[in-house]
Amino acid sequence: MELNEIRQEIDKIDAEIIELLSKRSGLVTAAGKLKKDEQGVRDPKRVEEVINKVKSKAVKVGLDPEIAEQIYRTIISCFIAKELKEFKGETNNLNIRMNR
Repeated sequence: MELNEIRQEIDKIDAEIIELLSKRSGLVTAAGKLKKDEQGVRDPKRVEEVINKVKSKAVKVGLDPEIAEQIYRTIISCFIAKELKEFKGETNNLNIRMNR
């Protein structure tokens, strides 16, 4: 395979990843609406459950589990921050200000 072909395949995978992250974001938002407090948003027990599942799946498909963990800790951190903003109503305020 040529370098250009490899890069095209990487670009396709990146597009799929972005689409999946968008779907995940929607589900995070939906779940966030059901949570009663900030501790429920942060939920460290759930975070560790997700990390353990991801690492296990990574091993099964031949991905270094440490890489999977680092990626997922970043993803989870970003989504927790998003969910906290939504929980506090900061996103709605931003949207209102932007639409004026």
